[in-house]
Amino acid sequence: MYQSFYSAAVGASAYLSKLSVTSNNLANINNYGFKPKNVAFSDLINYNLNDSEDAVTELMAGDGMRVQRTYTNFGTSAATMTNRPLDFAILQDNAFFMVQDVGTEAISYTRSGRFHRGELDGKFYLMTDSNRMVLDRERKPIEVGQMADEESAGEDLAAIRQSIGLYTFSNPSRLANTGDNEFVPVDEGAEPILIENPQIASSALESSGTDMAEEMVKVIEAQRAFTYALKMVTTSDEIESTINSLRG
Repeated sequence: MYQSFYSAAVGASAYLSKLSVTSNNLANINNYGFKPKNVAFSDLINYNLNDSEDAVTELMAGDGMRVQRTYTNFGTSAATMTNRPLDFAILQDNAFFMVQDVGTEAISYTRSGRFHRGELDGKFYLMTDSNRMVLDRERKPIEVGQMADEESAGEDLAAIRQSIGLYTFSNPSRLANTGDNEFVPVDEGAEPILIENPQIASSALESSGTDMAEEMVKVIEAQRAFTYALKMVTTSDEIESTINSLRG
């Protein structure tokens, strides 16, 4: 009987985690370059009834499930025209801008191309909203020059667009979110791969990858599963109370 309590409790906890991930996706539905996360579940210990440990029978019992991991879908979303010359949208899957922290020089990756002209040590560089420098195909900061304003960039903007480096990884699912739509490799030694023919649109931003209809379906699924798990706890408690009353 105690096993039913445990299985129901871990099930409720797992679907609560799914609700948290889904609500975060919905909260970022208007965040340019945002990529929604998905939850992967795995079964806890399964064992056979009335048979050996390694036997495979139809009489299987388990101890519930758990959230194995969350993963991000880095597929391409629709591009939205912004008329800001220093906005760039990635038009291919699993591709990222390489950006560098000004203070620590730490490297991270993002699909959000909302850039601006930022000043550093008397020079102007292409920077993200979080003031990280955008790197070129040689992994160097991109200088944008002493432009009077972004609207008058002219031919310089074409050169900037051609110099922006796009990178990918052999296993993009192993990238971890560090906030601000930025990611870093989880695996030690994972090297970025330069994309030779990058597909980038200027004066545009990639829309959020969150699909309202899909996320609302996930919310309903998780809420119902959570409710059923709690119902299982209640039922187990009622059975336990009945058994104890019979013993008394």
